[in-house]
Amino acid sequence: MSDLPADDFAIVDAHQHFWDLERNPTPWLSGPVRKPFRYGDYSAICRTYMPPDYRRDAGTNRIVKTVHIEAMRNNNPVAETRWLDEIAAEYGLPSAIVGDVAFADDNAAEVLAGHAASPLARGVRNYPAAATDRRDAKRGAPGSMDDPKWRVGYALLEQHSFSYDLQTPWWHLDAAAELAAAFPRTQMIVLHAGLPADRSPEGLAGWRKAMETVAREPNVAVKISGIGIKGKPWTLEDNGPIIRDTIAIFGVDRCMFASNFPVDGLVGSFETIYAGFRAAVADRPLAERRKLFHDNAVRIYRL
Repeated sequence: MSDLPADDFAIVDAHQHFWDLERNPTPWLSGPVRKPFRYGDYSAICRTYMPPDYRRDAGTNRIVKTVHIEAMRNNNPVAETRWLDEIAAEYGLPSAIVGDVAFADDNAAEVLAGHAASPLARGVRNYPAAATDRRDAKRGAPGSMDDPKWRVGYALLEQHSFSYDLQTPWWHLDAAAELAAAFPRTQMIVLHAGLPADRSPEGLAGWRKAMETVAREPNVAVKISGIGIKGKPWTLEDNGPIIRDTIAIFGVDRCMFASNFPVDGLVGSFETIYAGFRAAVADRPLAERRKLFHDNAVRIYRL
């Protein structure tokens, strides 16, 4: 019989990144201009980050598999997938790859086919056009989830059995709900719990309503990750309510915990964040906790 505590089970990290700034062009990390970022100054992560760095940061957490989410954002997204195939062969991580594609580009079909040539490819991430403030949100903008040309590219996911990792502020989740309903055989995953950066009562009420809207679609799941607050260290006090509300809205079977490392290293250590995840769901049955930390990611990403 194992002497390990009951909650020291295998973990699948459903959202993490590697990058080699000497080998691969990664403009947002190595370019001369820093982009606006929700955590503010991100210069601390503008350095090569590889599997040994990740293992060091993961510490005592029993990470058995990871899902790598695109990070280079250059003009050759398939090259990132090819590089990650090499990294996986050398280091045993990542276990699955979510690539980059611009759905509205004329070469979207070619890019998706390029990703699909990798045995580790499971889907893509895309940032549809979005307003930076909820008061400016509107439907039908070019490059948005309503854009007919964007949807032509999105429709190609099904032929590759690809899932879609959606990164967008919560005030665009009404469009996401309609997109999910229009393509019911494509698995959608809302990233970073819908980005609840505004923790005011009004902001949280809007976030909950938006999450409830998209959660009505059965082919939508969510990753609980990237929920830090700009300028503050990661704490259970701040983020426990977000975690518990997200699980209440989507249900245990459609939620996954993830590190978003090294990015979330800007707000907390890997150990701090995963200890917070554990504490937030400590009152749930062991079988449910296993789903949140491991089983759901295995099912959704076909690991």
